[in-house]
Amino acid sequence: MTESNQVPDSAHISARIDTTRPHSARFWNYFVGGKDNYEVDREVGDQIKAFFPGLVDVAVAGRQFLRRSVSHLVREHGIRQFLDVGTGLPTADNTHQVAQAIAPDARIVYVDNDPLVLTHARALLTSTPEGVTDYIDADLYRPDVILAEAAKTLDFDRPVALMLLGILGHADDFGRARDVVRALMDGLPSGSLLVVYDGTRTSEGMIAAEKAYIESGAVPYYVREPQEIEALFDGLRMIEPGFVRLSAWHPDADSATVAADVDAFGGVGVKA
Repeated sequence: MTESNQVPDSAHISARIDTTRPHSARFWNYFVGGKDNYEVDREVGDQIKAFFPGLVDVAVAGRQFLRRSVSHLVREHGIRQFLDVGTGLPTADNTHQVAQAIAPDARIVYVDNDPLVLTHARALLTSTPEGVTDYIDADLYRPDVILAEAAKTLDFDRPVALMLLGILGHADDFGRARDVVRALMDGLPSGSLLVVYDGTRTSEGMIAAEKAYIESGAVPYYVREPQEIEALFDGLRMIEPGFVRLSAWHPDADSATVAADVDAFGGVGVKA
């Protein structure tokens, strides 16, 4: 990993880790079979799985969508640069691993401000010799900082894929999140792409899971109507099959392992 000057030292990171409340990065890590979580995350995860096992499908489908979308953009659209905001904890098939397995010269910048994510980013987010992987400790709501730091690694004269996967549900004001997405896309060149997915209010179980998660004391995650999330792509040209359930976006053999009616939608749009 090419280490960004935004990443704080280990002592600073450790002081910021709160193990008393569940956190979405660790909670999601538990659902996809990771080991980087605490008892409080597992307790809430088990509670929700007991009445809505479909949330596990959302987590797994999200990782599958990452792999399929990155592979598609590298193979079919020649994309070699990715800006992954709200990356979460490293597991298998991270953005740089998927991209650089196909194009070793791919350049990836990860952005997150969760201390546990930063701890693991130092150790796990490595790069091929031909490519670059960097990490920025920055807040979603500072698009100016994100763009300025990312420009040190990415070439903004060439297209960049902006990845916002399962992160925008943390915004209590979706209008504010929409403004952030627009600011980030405005700072990227023509031919850049927006890749988004989020959980949706498409079943009673998902709505109940949202309520239980918020009541656990974790940083809230809000599921929204698909049409609201789809509006993030206004002004962009959608790549086929458009804005759809994750299980329907360029499905492959792995897609059959999650429910066809998974409560998460996503898509990819191209900036003119």
